[in-house]
Amino acid sequence: MPKSKVRKKTAYTPPTDRRTPVKVRAAGPSSLFYKIVMFGLMIIGLAWIVVQYIAQDKIPFMADLGNGNFAVGFGLMIIGLLMTMKWR
Repeated sequence: MPKSKVRKKTAYTPPTDRRTPVKVRAAGPSSLFYKIVMFGLMIIGLAWIVVQYIAQDKIPFMADLGNGNFAVGFGLMIIGLLMTMKWR
């Protein structure tokens, strides 16, 4: 059986970059205020749901919201969690 011919591969040459490099400014750590708001929203959301379970009938505006209390509590917690994506 005849031996197959081996193809030679050309050496890879990276393309020349025509763009000028952009300097990225290093981002510093998040401020203390940002961290307080972020963790505060998560804790307030959790506290809202706990208070809703314990004393919903005794607090008039919470009784009026009904199941909307879950939306308020989870909404606050989700906003706090979304803030963690920008936390440095």
